[in-house]
Amino acid sequence: MKIAQIQSHVYSDKMKNAEQMERRLEELAWQKPDLVMLGEMFCCPYETKLFPVYAEPEEGPVWRELSRLAKKHGIYLAAGSVPERDGEGRVYNTAYVFDRAGRQIGKHRKVHMFDIQVEGGQHFKESETLTPGDKCTVFDTEFGKVGLCICFDFRFPELARKMVLDGARLILVPAAFNMTTGPAHWELMFRGRAVDNQCFVAGTSCARDREAGYVAWGHTLLVSPWGDVIEEMDEREGVMVHDIDLSYADKVRAELPLLSARREEVYR
Repeated sequence: MKIAQIQSHVYSDKMKNAEQMERRLEELAWQKPDLVMLGEMFCCPYETKLFPVYAEPEEGPVWRELSRLAKKHGIYLAAGSVPERDGEGRVYNTAYVFDRAGRQIGKHRKVHMFDIQVEGGQHFKESETLTPGDKCTVFDTEFGKVGLCICFDFRFPELARKMVLDGARLILVPAAFNMTTGPAHWELMFRGRAVDNQCFVAGTSCARDREAGYVAWGHTLLVSPWGDVIEEMDEREGVMVHDIDLSYADKVRAELPLLSARREEVYR
């Protein structure tokens, strides 16, 4: 599988963000990626008050544009996350996945709300305007099963383990760590989850914008099932592309049998 991770700038005009994705995909075309991944809230400034303003229903304008781009470029498109509004007016932080024909094959609503108050650091409360999802998400590709969660979800090891037990050998995590949590936990957490679950992990952030209300850490990265950082970007806009062989997860699991050696009777 050739995976491309796009660390993009977030504009206040959400359709401008979609247009930016099209330019990036055109630039990537010669590399023929199989799966392209975007960052959390790639089309909406990361501010709680703006999530309801930018929210669209499934199959809204942004959804249709992403579906079109997946079909046009013949890729799996893990479209970061966007604010989604349901029929009752609830707003979710939602990640859509499209296949090579532009069909939606995956959808994850962020399960764990990012409600934090770090003394001398970051304050944020997603639950002011967002509703949590209630499902663990794994979707099928021609390469095998892929897990999907959003940012703060990945702080909860039981969710990552559930995705792996459901067959995932790669977990995609659109995320937006900040200038407090990023330096402290970004690489540490992704490497830890990869090692514990013996899977590839791709964390994709939007680029850092110091003028924004919420300043993202950036540092999009890809980690192997052995815990090696294959590559980590800095804070600036950019793209990284890598070939990964998901069967490497099987090799690591056979050599160091953490998953098969689990003693479930002890954990109950």
